[in-house]
Amino acid sequence: MSVLVAIVNYRTADLVRGCLESLAPERALAGDVRAVVVDNDSGDGSATTLEAFIGAAGYSDWARVVRLPRNGGFAFGNNAAWRASLESGFRPRYVFWLNPDTLVRSGAILRLIEWMDAHPEAGIAGSSQEDGAGVEVPSAHRFPSLLGEFQRGARLGLADRWLKPVGPGAGEPRRVDWVSGAAIMARAEVVEQLGGMDEGFFLYFEEVDFCRRAARAGWHVWQVPGSRIVHLEGSATGIASAGRRRGRYWFDSRRRYLVKHLSVFGLLAADVLWLIGHVSLAARRLLGLCGHDQTNPRLFAWDLLWGDARALLTLRVPIFTSDGRAS
Repeated sequence: MSVLVAIVNYRTADLVRGCLESLAPERALAGDVRAVVVDNDSGDGSATTLEAFIGAAGYSDWARVVRLPRNGGFAFGNNAAWRASLESGFRPRYVFWLNPDTLVRSGAILRLIEWMDAHPEAGIAGSSQEDGAGVEVPSAHRFPSLLGEFQRGARLGLADRWLKPVGPGAGEPRRVDWVSGAAIMARAEVVEQLGGMDEGFFLYFEEVDFCRRAARAGWHVWQVPGSRIVHLEGSATGIASAGRRRGRYWFDSRRRYLVKHLSVFGLLAADVLWLIGHVSLAARRLLGLCGHDQTNPRLFAWDLLWGDARALLTLRVPIFTSDGRAS
């Protein structure tokens, strides 16, 4: 079975080395597995470092580095890996998008291939994930929604339970809305049909958008717990750092996703509902009805609400045609 593993690097050479080392044994299990590491113009010598590592480790027959002239983001890099594979004459049956801050557990790729081979309606399948301590972390989710935005602001346990993915019990594959882009496999025909990831997303929400477009095209999305990866979440982007202000690209991606799938009015409704939820959370804290944990990044409310308002006022909100293309 032929699989392209696409890894996007931006100043994460040490992480990519560990990822490639975890991939090497998988080739004996999963067949013709080849990796394309796309360097998004890191400017720190990452590409040279990784090329030297691949040669010294004896990986040159299945892994290579492709240098890009600019950092166009995660979707941009993954699409470039797909094109580079086709240009080299390698036309895989599956594409496995893998974050640089991941380590592949034994049999992870094979489990995904086996599931998708046995379920031709499955266009996308994602691995289950664990953190560096071996604790399972969420990797399958429902699509963002207006109720979900209210819950994001309010953090109500009841709503949170309702919003969790539904499906078979623990350890069993389950059909879900979307799976984390840290480790996601797609059929080559799905990539071709959808034209790859939407490069309008710089970072975050691109896999949510891809899964949603696949579902609209009739494909199923599954999480396959038998495929496991270690995800050192935030190691590549720093987004998990406590007290750190979230990057503007996250808010831009959220705005693009909501406008693309729920319209401008959906974006406005999502912000209003998030604010109502956030105010209710503050009120409950004042009344001592919940804890005072500060889980939002610094200035999150300001960046979210003012960022969207400014985009609307300056007409920088993307406009999409009926087929989901930016006009």
